[in-house]
Amino acid sequence: MKKTLCVVIAIMLIAFTAFAEAPIMGGWTASESYEITEENNALFEKGTEKLLGVEYVPVAYLGSQVVAGTNHCFLAQAKVVVPDAQPSYKLVFLYEKLDGSVEVLSIADFDFGALCEY
Repeated sequence: MKKTLCVVIAIMLIAFTAFAEAPIMGGWTASESYEITEENNALFEKGTEKLLGVEYVPVAYLGSQVVAGTNHCFLAQAKVVVPDAQPSYKLVFLYEKLDGSVEVLSIADFDFGALCEY
């Protein structure tokens, strides 16, 4: 748990350079809690439901960005759907449109070893 918390904090510091108390158009707002709620889990599932070949499981909700809609950033465990596949971790960026639909903006590799040395 301590290692996970270290990683989540490091991700938030790296991923978001503009912190604000209220959403600013175009600026990222770090999440007050990295825990996955029912609401952001439903958002994640809606955005990733059409992805095939890799199973993504949200681990932490990192923050949002107000645009014409909202961008969201999640840390997710990714596992290729084949026997004995090893999991990896990704930053999954989703775009929630004003009409409520959700799409994947990008999925970026994430290397734990680059952030925390033990």
